[in-house]
Amino acid sequence: MAGGPWFYCLKHNTVEPRDGCAERHRLGPYETREEAEHALTSVAEREKQITDEDRKWEGD
Repeated sequence: MAGGPWFYCLKHNTVEPRDGCAERHRLGPYETREEAEHALTSVAEREKQITDEDRKWEGD
């Protein structure tokens, strides 16, 4: 991972390198700093996709 790995810290709302906060406070790892900066958006998009798939599976 070039220059990484990178993590998004939920405690501080910042992007951190490997030597950052405890894992329980972070999302990642991400290959690039830019990917980590968009971690919350990526999580929201995946959650929406999973919710939509669950609704289709359940017949809603």
